[in-house]
Amino acid sequence: MTFRLSPLRIVLVAALLAVVVLGAFWALRANGPEDADADAKAAIAAAGFSAEQEEAIGLIVRQYILEHPEVLPEAIAELQRRQTTEQLANAGDGLTRAFPGAVLGNPKGSKVLVEFSDYACGYCRQSVEDVKALVAADSDLQVVIREFPILSQGSVEAAKMALAAAKQGKFEAFHEAMYAQGRPTDDAIELAAKQAGLDMTRARADAGSEDVAKEIEANREFAQQLQISGTPAWIAGDQVMEGAVGQSALRVALYPEKR
Repeated sequence: MTFRLSPLRIVLVAALLAVVVLGAFWALRANGPEDADADAKAAIAAAGFSAEQEEAIGLIVRQYILEHPEVLPEAIAELQRRQTTEQLANAGDGLTRAFPGAVLGNPKGSKVLVEFSDYACGYCRQSVEDVKALVAADSDLQVVIREFPILSQGSVEAAKMALAAAKQGKFEAFHEAMYAQGRPTDDAIELAAKQAGLDMTRARADAGSEDVAKEIEANREFAQQLQISGTPAWIAGDQVMEGAVGQSALRVALYPEKR
């Protein structure tokens, strides 16, 4: 049996096709296949199609996807863009507001790059020169370092000392000295702190302070919100990226107008 669609219904089918494809991916990612199927059926029902028309629309959608498989990666990319936008909005302005002093580059810069880092992370160490090059190229760039120690207890102790160094206005010096040391052992952390010129008595006390502990916990919460599971991770413009993505990728994300 066949049926005919009016021109208006044809337009509705075309619109519904987009809704079903993208909406199904959204629901599948967020809630699982059962909710994705339910959402697709709800959209069809809301459009006022009969059971026969619904079956035909299912065939249309399937055939369209088979003939135009490129819509799938496009839909996934759009889904990821929407999710990232939502996650960044939920994280709020606090994400780009540094712990006092824990900044590289211009602390008042209007262009902001956020880095989640761990001193035990080799890829973070590899990215140090990339960040330095970006800072050198743009005097308006502010790099907010979010201490995210996830690899070892040494990571935690190094992160605490880094924030203690920030309290003394010597974050950058410690940051570079700590990465130069390699693994964040107790001796390496102590040596990096001394190389940075820290008042060690004050630094040890600050490293154990409540506000330092709260900062590290807040960074873990930000990471959870953004579904960041490793280091380095970056927030550049409207993008969240993980891994040693390199200077070029960071530059493209920070300066989309120059693409």
